Amino acid sequence: MTGNLAEQTPIDLYRAHCAEDPSVPIFCQDWWLDAVAPDAWNVALVKQSGRVQAALPYVIQRRFGMRFIDQPALTQFTGPWLAERSGREQNRLTAEKDIFYSLIDQLPDYDSFRQNWHHSLANWLPFHWRGFSQTTRYTYRLTDLADLDAVWKGFSSNIRSDVRKAEKRFEVRLRKEPTLDALLALARKTFERQGKLMPYTANLVGRINTACAARGQRRIFIAEDSQGRAHAGCYLVWDDQCAYYLIGGGDPELRNSGATSFVVWEAIRFAAGISSSFDFEGSMLEPVERFFRSFGATQTQYFNVSRINSRCLIAVHALRSMRRLGR
Repeated sequence: MTGNLAEQTPIDLYRAHCAEDPSVPIFCQDWWLDAVAPDAWNVALVKQSGRVQAALPYVIQRRFGMRFIDQPALTQFTGPWLAERSGREQNRLTAEKDIFYSLIDQLPDYDSFRQNWHHSLANWLPFHWRGFSQTTRYTYRLTDLADLDAVWKGFSSNIRSDVRKAEKRFEVRLRKEPTLDALLALARKTFERQGKLMPYTANLVGRINTACAARGQRRIFIAEDSQGRAHAGCYLVWDDQCAYYLIGGGDPELRNSGATSFVVWEAIRFAAGISSSFDFEGSMLEPVERFFRSFGATQTQYFNVSRINSRCLIAVHALRSMRRLGR
């Protein structure tokens, strides 16, 4: 990095901080934001005693002549990052209020703001005072991977049966050299079965894969049978604190083999060697939630924080709400 401190932009300072502080989660890392939102992200910072104490990375998207601060695809959360603080609760909350106000004041003009926050962030009250709204969402997490026998016993009986069926009856094994293209083909088939378009592009996944592979923070899992047919697969990314189930998919014609449960179990087993917890990355969809819950994972709240400034968007949202209510 060149130039003196006064010449460094917030992004410069944030990059230096990310390089030094492993507590910044993977989805808030500068290199991850480069991959999912190239040239479209910025960051608000709070510095104290020459060190970054808080950051709010955000992604700006322009659509219909309006500016959206939005949640990028395949990124579970962004939101504020805060340095660890000790001391009395009332002092911590007072400091958080000042920090959050400072971060909010640094945001550019926008028509709509929407971010998912890390599950550990429990205080959004200062954002409420500044006119933001909050919706609670849920993910599912295995919080302790130290004892894999205990993790296995925590699975529902049908998940354990599916894993055994995949291994014994269908002779499914992990492909030795799985490719990103093969995984994306499985993901595409899953969305086609549901009558949906894939909500992310191959180019986006390719950029994520390149960035994660360069840092040794991703692995592809594909379950195949003795005939070489790919049954199911998933894509795992991680940091020091957690491994995340980022992408999953399966062949609808082979979905009764139990390979989806098998490949998730293999991903969990691998995750136990590189991280302390495993995050299934939601979902709010009932069938997906039921599947993830069957792995004995803990339901965990996180916040979706939003604000709409555009009168046009406020009217559109009001109309949609009325339609949902049947008015």
